Formats: sequence, structure tokens, C-alpha cells
Amino acid sequence: MWVARIRVRHDCVVGNRCRQFNVTTAGISFDVFREQKKIHAPQIQVLSGKEEDVKAFIEDLKKDRRITNFEQEGNSVFFVETRQDMFPSAFNNPKLIFSKPVTVDAQGFEYWEVASWKKETITEFIKKLRISLEEVLVEKIKKTKLTDVYFLHVSPKLSPKQKRALELALESGYYEWPKRTDFAKLAKAMKVTIQTYREHLKKAEQKIMPNLAKSI
Repeated sequence: MWVARIRVRHDCVVGNRCRQFNVTTAGISFDVFREQKKIHAPQIQVLSGKEEDVKAFIEDLKKDRRITNFEQEGNSVFFVETRQDMFPSAFNNPKLIFSKPVTVDAQGFEYWEVASWKKETITEFIKKLRISLEEVLVEKIKKTKLTDVYFLHVSPKLSPKQKRALELALESGYYEWPKRTDFAKLAKAMKVTIQTYREHLKKAEQKIMPNLAKSI
């Protein structure tokens, strides 16, 4: 498998605010979709920084007219960003995998890791980025082991119940947009209370996101 690590900076509702409020994030973006002649990008972001800075970031983000369907639990937020021009992630194609969450530092730089079984797929993706974005730096392109691409190296750190809660969420479409399930259905499937299921899932997310971010 070929893997590339890319640093980019562009006009972004997350990156701009990371720079403004001295906050960092680790996030997962889902498939973009078109609706009413606009492009929509659902995503989950986990914010890190001083409590007051994170709070200011979130409050400012909620005021942005491009943000809809906003949800928050602690430092984790879900929202759909809408814009008329193309999102960088939309340059993706089925042969390209975002193999780790995207992290954003306090200077607004995003760090992407993409993978493909074809090097040409990655190089074509990078060409499109360089045409459209302000700053693009390719930090590496190399062949690597499958275990460095997939999430297997993180899963053993989850308890069986946390792992099951995460599996159910993925299998049932909780992370899709629009969501195909909710906590009530997931808790019933796992045969636990909604509160218990929510705790298992949140603990799983809290373990996975930071560890993946640190491994980038």
C-alpha cells in the first residue's frame, strides 16, 4: 500500500478558527454530497486546547452561516459545512483512502494521510490540491505495511464493550449523513441502556482519536 502525508492550509471553517483561538483538532470527514446546487460536508471534530479557547471556538463556529446540523458533546462536535465551491476532500476518488483522521494545528495547518494501492492515484490527487489550495507540502510518499494504514493497531486498546459499541455504530450507519440510526436503537441492539451505550461509544472515540492523531 502506498501512503502519503500531506500538509495543507486553505480557507476552512476549522483551520481558520484553530489559528484564531489557538486550538487543535482531530477530525473525520464523511462523503460530501450535493443538494440545492451546493456542496455539503458532514464531519466530526474533537477539539483540544484550553477550556476557554475551545469554548470560544465552538461558540464562534455555531454562528457561522455555513454550519448546519450542529451537535456537541464535550469537546466533540458534529456539523455539516455548506459551500458553493469544491471541498478539497471532494477531489478524492474510490481508489484513495483517508487512512487516519485529519489533524489541524494551532497555525491552521491540516495534516492528511491518504493511502492507495496505486501511487498514481495519490500523485494525481496531490496535483489537484496544488491547483486549488493556498499551501500544499508533501511530507512523504512511500510504501508501507497494511497495519500502518488500517485501524487494527488501535482496536486492541478498546475494551470489548467499547469495541462492540463502535462496531454497531459503524455497521448501523451512525456516522453516515443523514444518520441511519440513533442511540436508542444502538443501545437496544447492544442490550444496554442509552446512557451506558453512549458512555461506551464516547470512551471508544476518545481513545481512538488521540491515538491516531499522535501516530501521524
